[in-house]
Amino acid sequence: MDVLDEVLHRAGADPDVLGVILTGSHARGLATAHSDVDVTVVVAEQEVPWRHVTRSAVLDEVVCTAAALADTSVRWQRYGYRGAKVLLDRLDGGIAALVQRQATPSPEEAAATGRAALDAYLNQLYRAAKNHRTGAVAAAGLDLAESVPWLLETVFALHGRLRPYNAYLQWELDTYPLPAPWAQTLRPERVGRVRHVTAVEALAVQRGHADVLAGWGEDLDLIRRYAG
Repeated sequence: MDVLDEVLHRAGADPDVLGVILTGSHARGLATAHSDVDVTVVVAEQEVPWRHVTRSAVLDEVVCTAAALADTSVRWQRYGYRGAKVLLDRLDGGIAALVQRQATPSPEEAAATGRAALDAYLNQLYRAAKNHRTGAVAAAGLDLAESVPWLLETVFALHGRLRPYNAYLQWELDTYPLPAPWAQTLRPERVGRVRHVTAVEALAVQRGHADVLAGWGEDLDLIRRYAG
């Protein structure tokens, strides 16, 4: 019996278990010889909403309540459920629905995240532009590198999606392609080398965030000239 079979055997024999979810590289078909098995076991009740049961070289098992899985306020963990596989669902599809909700921001969430990330992205480019203008090329390069996470956050949010973890960026683009030009320009080998400002501006305007751009006034011209 392999480690996943063992988890499912235990879960199936425990009436308090409501669901079992496979996440991580094994769920996405990206497992290597170094990959552990990431599993979330959902229960009705426990003293704390989330607890780690096992963290080893072969198994990373977390137990959470159904209420905790329904809580989407902890943003960093939500992408973990993108592409997840529900292996046991004693809520007649309820576990699958909770997984889908974790992995999919609401339109309101996406819009709010997109606005904030867009402003942060422009701020980082502004820092880069100012450093370029004064000849501080190395510092500008660091600023541009730091802008990449905000770029990813912005573009995915403005498309109604969560930003992928870096390890799964290429998988995300291959599995759920974004429209041109993003499907190619955001690929891991290109995202830090391509100028994105014009395309980001167009996307922001299309999504109703022209006011964020306008808020930068003449500084937006500086961004376009040195960092765009």
